[in-house]
Amino acid sequence: MSRAHTYPSNLCVLCRGRGWCGLSYCPILVKQYVSFKLSSLVTKREVFGSSPPSVFVGRVGYPVVRVGLSVPPETGDTTIYDYPEQWIGLDLNTILDYRLTLVLGFRLNKKTEVDHPVLSRIQEVALSTRPVDVELKLEKPPKTNIVLDETNPPIGPRSPFESFRVDSNPKVPGIVDRLINDDVKASTAVIELYMSGLPVSYIQRALSIGVLGRKGSRVLVPTRWSITAVDSIISEKLVKEVKRFEPIDEFRVYEISIHDNLFIAILAPRKWGFEWMEAWWPGSTWNPLGSEVSVEGDYELYRGRDEYPSIGGCYYASRLATAEHLYKLRRQAMAVLLREIYPGFNLAIGVWFVRESLRKAYDRGPVLTTNDVREVLAYLDKRTKLGAKRWLKSSKLLQTIVATEEITRFMSSRGA
Repeated sequence: MSRAHTYPSNLCVLCRGRGWCGLSYCPILVKQYVSFKLSSLVTKREVFGSSPPSVFVGRVGYPVVRVGLSVPPETGDTTIYDYPEQWIGLDLNTILDYRLTLVLGFRLNKKTEVDHPVLSRIQEVALSTRPVDVELKLEKPPKTNIVLDETNPPIGPRSPFESFRVDSNPKVPGIVDRLINDDVKASTAVIELYMSGLPVSYIQRALSIGVLGRKGSRVLVPTRWSITAVDSIISEKLVKEVKRFEPIDEFRVYEISIHDNLFIAILAPRKWGFEWMEAWWPGSTWNPLGSEVSVEGDYELYRGRDEYPSIGGCYYASRLATAEHLYKLRRQAMAVLLREIYPGFNLAIGVWFVRESLRKAYDRGPVLTTNDVREVLAYLDKRTKLGAKRWLKSSKLLQTIVATEEITRFMSSRGA
């Protein structure tokens, strides 16, 4: 618990999971759920269950990496355990329960060794669109310590495996089989899979496990890199298409408040531009010991950007959600996305949270439409804790929009 939180010593006894501490999840309940489900595994070296499917490729030691399958200690339809597109309506306790009871069995693998017989069987499971029954035989009982990461969904207990057996048939889409046998660039394959309607999370898994790309140059891609790469590739393609459309003819503001996060997206009637801004309150995930709100962000203008954004993978996750929405509208816009993260949100759960929250906000439709940027600023003052003045000071594109509007009004008044 960060120093920003001071609670009575008996608060947990009184609260009993009702959220009185202000956190978006209950650490005690999560620990109990996970401990109960894993209690039979802490001394055993065998795990049998239905992989969602879920695979993981690590980055530590690259180009020699850990690669393996994750299996929960239960069978049946476990799809949701590794399907971020279906998580946004769930509470964090449930999501953590799903993720932290997946047992990862792994082996060390060179990044270029994608034709190894054992890895080929992992690839078959990874490419299935339905759960696959798997029996893992581990070298030792799994370590129950967990991994929380800004890019990856939470990772549960893990151990090297001696062997594994697949007890049901994977179901691999025909387009995936075709692309595996074709000699096309990985980026081309990513776009084809996306346009075919496969979930982004599935495509990230396929890129990570080393089945996409030109023959002879395919490699394993650490999971966290593949997540950002797919978000970047797809959003870049969509932005190119969006630039062909006319700009929207009004300001549109979208909002979603979820798990002690506030997301606001402002689409302005301009040519394409994009900015992602985050404000982290003291006691939140990346500002646990701070005494002031920390505001960071990155942006691109019409020509895009050449450097990786300092704000990280959330930039591309949010750009993907925004480009998808504009592509559906057949319009372009200058987009300014603002996120406030409050003390109740103090754990890293992955960039899926940003992408899916914004998808939900766009699906709900705008909460404000106006032709006056001053109404947008008034809305920010009303809905955000940071306030319009601080957001305006921090956002490069918002400053550009406001300045342009003021010049336009000035010229109009002079002409009158």
